[in-house]
Amino acid sequence: MSDSKISATEPAEGETQGQQTVKQFSPGAKWYTLGVLTTVYIFSFIDRQILVILQESIKEDLGLMDWQLGMLSGISFAIFYVVLGIPIARMADKGTRRNIVAVAIATWSLMTALSGAAQNFTHLLLARIGVAVGEAGGSPPAHSMISDIFPPQQRATALSIYSTGINFGVLFGFIIGGWVNDFFGWRTVFFVIGIPGILWALVVRFTLREPSRGQSEHVTIESVAPPIKAVFALLWSRKSFRHLSLAAGLHAFVGYGVGQWIASFFIRNYELTSTGELATWLGLISGTAGATGTFLGGYLCDKYGVKDKRWYVWIPGAATIAAVPFSLTVYLLNDYSTALWVYTIPVLLGAMYLGPTIAMTHGIVSLRMRALASAILFFVLNLIGMGLGPLLTGILSDVLSVYYGDQGLRYALVIVVLVYGWSTFHYLMAGKTIRQDLENAPI
Repeated sequence: MSDSKISATEPAEGETQGQQTVKQFSPGAKWYTLGVLTTVYIFSFIDRQILVILQESIKEDLGLMDWQLGMLSGISFAIFYVVLGIPIARMADKGTRRNIVAVAIATWSLMTALSGAAQNFTHLLLARIGVAVGEAGGSPPAHSMISDIFPPQQRATALSIYSTGINFGVLFGFIIGGWVNDFFGWRTVFFVIGIPGILWALVVRFTLREPSRGQSEHVTIESVAPPIKAVFALLWSRKSFRHLSLAAGLHAFVGYGVGQWIASFFIRNYELTSTGELATWLGLISGTAGATGTFLGGYLCDKYGVKDKRWYVWIPGAATIAAVPFSLTVYLLNDYSTALWVYTIPVLLGAMYLGPTIAMTHGIVSLRMRALASAILFFVLNLIGMGLGPLLTGILSDVLSVYYGDQGLRYALVIVVLVYGWSTFHYLMAGKTIRQDLENAPI
């Protein structure tokens, strides 16, 4: 599928024209790289999801509708994020990924800080688009770097650890955002969380080492990255990827749809007046249950996938459908404390899909396709999930509120979570061809 020439080699230092020589990382360097990149992802999700805990304050201050709140973190964000992710990932497959990540985090952190100066919906929308532009350059290069320093049998675990950045990002974002909002207002929150990311960009640029491509497979590559259309063609030809990307997209539709509105659900249905206490609970749930589920998804798939690669899609599928009854219980209960405790279960189960999904996507493409393959996966995942999840949930809430008042959001969430069943179907379908597609992966 590509023009790559690859050969086994002993680890060596140096690089020659037209050939990239393997440079081995020590165990400490591997985990340091993973730790720094995971911290980048934490900043990404702090900046991306901070609107969740601030949106009721922003709605009141700027006089917005629910559909506008959904637009701010939904389709307008997702379009720029996913479309720009493709050319940036192409650059990552050809160039220095570390530098791309450093520029990306500096960009989105600056635009987050500028969000605090917004005076109306248009100002805030433009600032959030700027965040999306920066974040488009974060994950695909990071995924590619991680896959080059961790071998296939550890890759899902490593990528799951990286993906816990989602959960810890929500944890820190909610707690910092909730309490700072209570004492200083929502504008100050954007400045507080934006500035540290700019400084972390320097850590990425000056302390990380660019890994050699193929390092984890102990091979050298004597090629350039294949054309974008070749990567699209390869992925589209794999039935497992078509189903896996749809499963992930529908899964993310629920994750973003619920995640964007869960704080508003509790505030409206239980008439809460303080965001700080609720933000602390929701943040702790995401940071503990969510991170545990994210790690377990990768760990269990790597453990059982040694014998049968179908476990890499079976485990996420089983966890996804198992989350439905617990989610419905949360939305239909009328007891605040009990609902929060039950909420930990769907958060844990719903977090188990991402690491295995990325690992399988990297497993069916060649070494110089990995960043672009991640970008294509995230194109589907985020267009469906981030793009449509918050927006359609907000629209449903507005429509149902005509009939049910403040309870409209409750029933909107009930409808949205049923999409998990559709997602599970595609996980099961991906399992039918995943072994064959992994075996037929190009070198």
